[in-house]
Amino acid sequence: MKKIVVLCCVLLSCVAILRGQGNAGKKNTGNSWIWGPSIGYQYQNGNFLKLSGWGLFAPNAYQYVKIDGGANFTWMMDRTTVVPELGVTYYLSDKGIWPFAKGEITPNTVTPKVGVSLASLVDIGVGYGFNINQKSDFKKIDGFTFSVGLNLPLNFHLY
Repeated sequence: MKKIVVLCCVLLSCVAILRGQGNAGKKNTGNSWIWGPSIGYQYQNGNFLKLSGWGLFAPNAYQYVKIDGGANFTWMMDRTTVVPELGVTYYLSDKGIWPFAKGEITPNTVTPKVGVSLASLVDIGVGYGFNINQKSDFKKIDGFTFSVGLNLPLNFHLY
């Protein structure tokens, strides 16, 4: 089951990129990336502070893909723990409120999410984390998840 979830997240990202190549003539989406830092909060069987860097590009005239990498900080079992994370977000629209599908992977979990975003600046998502590697000396991090994040573009430009 876990491999199927990972495969679905990868396929979703590939579809987004391939759809953009087919629509390249409709709008000048350019090859430019918008990038910056983000900060957020996530609850997934515990509280996490999320800090990351991200890059956003437009694979076609009306959708966006964001790739991010960072760290989740938490205080669990009487110690501070840092959990690295990679994520891919596929924004399904560029009209005001953007619905999105996201996949996140850490050394411990794979977490598919869905949510809404305000122009990719504020993301609010819900999902479910699947345990892939339980650390013997740490709390199990899986189950329902809720997150909110703020993305700060450092090189914003219009396409």
